[in-house]
Amino acid sequence: MMRWLMKLMFACCSQAVVNTGVKEPFAMEAKELESPASTYHFIPETSQPREEDDTMPPQGTTETVQLKKEISLLNGVSLVVGNMIGSGIFVSPKGVLVYTASYGLSLVIWAIGGLFSVVGALCYAELGTTITKSGASYAYILEAFGGFIAFIRLWASLLIVEPTSQAIIAITFANYIIQPSFPTCDPPYLACRLLAAACICLLTFVNCAYVKWGTRVQDTFTYAKVLALIAIIVMGLVKLCQGHSEHFQDAFEGSSWDMGNLSLALYSALFSYSGWDTLNFVTEEIKNPERNLPLAIGISLPIVTLIYILTNVAYYTVLSISDVLGSDAVAVTFADQTFGMFSWTIPIAVALSCFGGLNASILASSRLFFVGSREGHLPDLLSMIHIERFTPVPALLFNLSLFFPIVFCVCSLFLVIVPLFGDTINSLIGIGIALSGIPIYFLGVYLPESRRPLFVRNILAAVTKVTQQICFCVLTELDVAEERKVERKTD
Repeated sequence: MMRWLMKLMFACCSQAVVNTGVKEPFAMEAKELESPASTYHFIPETSQPREEDDTMPPQGTTETVQLKKEISLLNGVSLVVGNMIGSGIFVSPKGVLVYTASYGLSLVIWAIGGLFSVVGALCYAELGTTITKSGASYAYILEAFGGFIAFIRLWASLLIVEPTSQAIIAITFANYIIQPSFPTCDPPYLACRLLAAACICLLTFVNCAYVKWGTRVQDTFTYAKVLALIAIIVMGLVKLCQGHSEHFQDAFEGSSWDMGNLSLALYSALFSYSGWDTLNFVTEEIKNPERNLPLAIGISLPIVTLIYILTNVAYYTVLSISDVLGSDAVAVTFADQTFGMFSWTIPIAVALSCFGGLNASILASSRLFFVGSREGHLPDLLSMIHIERFTPVPALLFNLSLFFPIVFCVCSLFLVIVPLFGDTINSLIGIGIALSGIPIYFLGVYLPESRRPLFVRNILAAVTKVTQQICFCVLTELDVAEERKVERKTD
């Protein structure tokens, strides 16, 4: 009798296997019901007839489980401005100046960097209104060149770009927020790392909770960093009006016109301008994206470019070339010479700037992994969203006309090829990191599911099941509908 009961229990438990997104026997999804509340249940695979639950509530209103359009025009501007203005403007003047060797040429490089970013952003604005999918460059490469090239782009972001950039921003935040407490010595190494980890965890929680929480944090810290830069600009203009213009006499004297140095100087400037594609990562969550996406980009880029040029003019008015090159943080050195007893406010402003930039980076990268999972390039657990908060919890936890695109591509090609000769080793390392995704693509994407190793499928199924239970999340209605209509692009 006992043996019969054990067999019966085993048979019942085997009927509920969680969805891995790769055609497992059963899949957990949130079925859209015409009722005041959504009902979540197991569904059999498409090859079997579906049995309706007699206990379903009567028909009523419908709520679709998918990412909601909650990002307004103002939120979009704050996202772009907040992600572009990170720590770069506080350290990059040194990187630009060391390769240009003069104030005049460095300001020209800053202007060129702004124009270059405007061209790229306008290209992305047109792409975002044409291909209304989240994921930015990954989604566009997928549509234009297919799954393999898109996966290499995704793999590079997953392996190096996003983790390292977020770690650097978080550590920079920790260093500057602690610095006022240790005015005569370096802050403790372990304290900085722990604070950086706590910052990442806090912002991940905020973005897991509600999209609105993330956008409100972004708006607040964007205003704070812009006000800090305006204070620097006003102080610099005051000094300039007082007659401190000696640093701009013979501004181009000693300039370095070597093409390799110019490209490296432009790289340093573009580091500060990076982030103009942030809004394209969340296209599906923008209200009226056909209008608000290009408008937000069109508002943000001129604002950031003007702020950057005026900020550098303020730096150069007060600091000599030797002061800039000898400083680890130009803004802090500037504040020490001009703000007097209030110089401590600038390190705090740098920290707040990093905090807002990190929030935007976490928000954007989570959508990149979400879309990559939805296209079959990452485990399907990353394309699930919380059934009540409508946020991609697993992904957050994982952490124009043809003229302009052609010009942008040619300039990008120049920026790739020239450093290949000037810094060959690091360039080859970067190429190797990108190409390391080829075996992963072949094993996890290109091969049909039936030919993939059994242990890989079992591990993915187990991890997906545990993730759904812990995060209380399911596949979005969009994903389920797509699976019923067509095979994935990578099949």
